[in-house]
Parts: sequence; structure tokens; C-alpha cells
Amino acid sequence: MRDYETLTGVAGYYRVLTCPRGSLTPEVRPVIVRGVVDSSTTTRPGATANRVRGDLVAVGVAALLVALAVAVRESPPLYGRWLPHAGPASVFAVLLAVAAVVWGPALATSLPWRGLLATGYVASLAWLLSLALVDGWERGFAARLTTPHEYLHEVGGITDISTMLDTFADRIVAGTPGFWTTHVAGHPPGAVLVFVWLDRLGLSGGVWAAFACVAAAGLVSVAVPVTLAALGRAEAARACWPFVVLFPGAVWLAVSADAVFAGVTACGIALLAQACRAAHSGSRYAPAQAVGAGVLLGFGLFLSYGLVLLGLVALAVGLLGRSARATLYAAAGVAAVVAAFAMAGFWWFDGYRQVVERYHQGIASERPYSYWVWANLACLVLAVGPAVVAGLRRAWLSRGWTPMVMLTAAALCAVLVADVSGLSKAEVERIWLPFAVWLLPATALLPPGTRRWWLAAQAATALAVNHLMLTVW
Repeated sequence: MRDYETLTGVAGYYRVLTCPRGSLTPEVRPVIVRGVVDSSTTTRPGATANRVRGDLVAVGVAALLVALAVAVRESPPLYGRWLPHAGPASVFAVLLAVAAVVWGPALATSLPWRGLLATGYVASLAWLLSLALVDGWERGFAARLTTPHEYLHEVGGITDISTMLDTFADRIVAGTPGFWTTHVAGHPPGAVLVFVWLDRLGLSGGVWAAFACVAAAGLVSVAVPVTLAALGRAEAARACWPFVVLFPGAVWLAVSADAVFAGVTACGIALLAQACRAAHSGSRYAPAQAVGAGVLLGFGLFLSYGLVLLGLVALAVGLLGRSARATLYAAAGVAAVVAAFAMAGFWWFDGYRQVVERYHQGIASERPYSYWVWANLACLVLAVGPAVVAGLRRAWLSRGWTPMVMLTAAALCAVLVADVSGLSKAEVERIWLPFAVWLLPATALLPPGTRRWWLAAQAATALAVNHLMLTVW
């Protein structure tokens, strides 16, 4: 792979040297990558225009998919209801979006690396909170996790964690003695444990739970760029940074437990990428980093059953990082978490078998597979935004398995497997967020001159959904 990139880079550099003086316009000037010229970015102005038109066509097709999903159902496929509304945070959300569009791309290239990550985390928190508070303090934030179907409903009754883990699988199926509420039953015990631990720390109630979810969601804005940088694509990390911050999926990240799932697993992926890099440099910390990555990813298995599919993204990182040792250490970390839960009384496969039965007992039985198998993708389009759609098109046409291509391909495969399984019918704009954030690296493939427009489209998507619909999360 590296030899291929070097050869194409040398070829591009030769073309630059042999070009007539004055013929290197900004549109055709190559971009230096890893000390060589990446000829794949060297295009004529006409070719650039054609590619942009292709991006717009791809977005148009995605928009038609969304429109068809709305027309068939006579309402958006998103989990919520039409309710045009605004709140005190609406003005702040719009101003934040404008600021990100105007200054985001410039900050991405000018800020020092650590400052960029810190700025991204703070800006992401502001974006998450502003979108949540459009619905008001109680409805949009403080009371989101206090409904009878949520995790907090069960926290007070869990007085003995050991007993809870030992009997957890026996209480999943509806109708069994003391069966769990919907969200607790639908996930492994790690999900409810997060909120039990918060309660034990004195951070009880809906407000602290909501803050914890938002804080975890903000970690995505750090993890995705760190992963790309660790895989040798610092320029791509900076390019996609504004898109990670202004992620339309923030509508559902704040406030939902899936924000915790996305944040924890994203950090695991980032730590694995760093472990691969550290292994090549001979760092003595590489094994610890890899095991830590495995522990985070392993805990992810006990946050949501579907997160087993994130193993595809982890495998992509291991291949890109070219470190079998780091990958094996990470696998050991995953195994250690699985063993710890098993010793405590919960076997993952037992829970999975029970949750499939519970899934078909509930509302999923009323959701036709023939509709949701494609309408789910319309929900995903609204969650990731048009910039990711355009980026995915470019990834599809890209030459070579770059980190941007492999990460997005792995995440897309995870989504498609989840989709065809029939165990993801509706609500995927929230459920698939841990996968969706790994589609964001595709935005680094968008031409620099168009990124502000794409950022504006991302912001418009999030603001439109948030103000036109009352989402449950």
C-alpha cells in the first residue's frame, strides 16, 4: 500500500516538474502527503466541477430516499412527531452553527494539535447542549432519561450488583418475574451499570445522567481525529474535524445512553490506533494502550449487543496500523472483560438469546421489515448529513485503501449487517450512532473549497430536524 502511494506520488511530482511555468493553478496544485505528492488529488478544474456535480447527485438520491420514506409512511421515519417549535437555545444553536461554518475550516488548519482537540471537545459540548435545550430544560434535557422505559427507572431497585448480574438474563423476557423495563431489557447489563455507578457516586437523577451522556458524546470529537492522526493522516484528521464537531447526529446524542456507547467505543478505537503507532515506535506503553483499547471495546459489548459489529472497525484499524501484536493485546483486553462479566454471573450469549425473544414481543413486531430495511437508511442519511453522503461517494471512487476509505467501509458494513438482521427496525438514527461517527472520516475527501458549503448543509440538517420534529431523544 505504501509503495503504491509513493509511486503515484512520484508520478504526480514528475508531472509538476514538467508542467509549463505558470500552469499550476490552485485547482490543479497537488497536495503534499507524507512528504510526496498525492496525485489522486491532482485534478483539472473541469474534472473538479464534474466531481462536485457527482457529489450533488449522490445527495439528491439520498434526499429522494428520505422523501420516499416519508411518503410511504406519511410521516418522517424518525422516532418522534411533527412539532415545529423553537426555544431559548435556538438562537445560540444557530450562532454556533454559523461560527463553525465561517471559522471551522480555518481553525482546523491553524490551531496546534492539542488546542484543536480541546477546542473541538468544548465546541461539541456546546453544539450538543444547544440542540438539546431547543426542546427546553425539562423536556429536552433534565427529564429525558427519567421515563418509565429508561435506565434510571431501574436504578433505585438495584441494591446488589452481584445479584443483578447473576439474574439479569432471567429477567429480560417480558412476563418473567420482575422483568426489566424496555431499555434495560434491550441491552446487556453494562448499560444500566453506568447509571448505577453514577448513582453510587452521588450523581443521581436525570440531570446528572444527561450531563454524563453529553460529556461522553463530546469524546467523539476527539477520538475520530486522533484515530486518523495515529494512522498517519493528520491532514485528514484536521479536514474532518469541523464535521465531527458539527455532526447532525448530535440531535440524538444529547440526550441518550447511546451517546455513552458512542463515546466509550470511539475512545477504544482511538486508543487502538495509538497503540499500533506506539508499537512501531518501540514504546513500552504500547501493550498497555492496546489492552486499554480492548477493555473499552470489550465493555462496549456489554453496553449494547449490536456493538459487536464495531469489531469490523477495530479490525480495520489493526490492518491499517499494521500491528498484529497490538491487535492481539486488544483482543486479550476484550476477552478479559467478557470473562469478568461471565464470572460475575452474566454470559453475553445468554443475554443475546433472551433479548431477541424480548425484541419480538415488543413494538418491533408491529414494524414491517419490508419498509424498515430501506427506511432505516433514510434515517441514517438524516443522522449523518449530506456531507457524509458526498464523502461516501468519494470514498467509493477513491483509489487505494486509505484510512478514510477503510474506516468508512468498515462502519458501513456494520450498518448494513445490522440492517439486514431485522433487529434494527426504526430508531436507528439513535441506535446506529456508534457506527455513524465512523462514517465522518469520509468528509476529509471533500474538496477544501467546498467544505464550508458542506458544513452549512450539515448544520441546516441538524437545525431543521431539531426544530421541525419533537424527537424522543
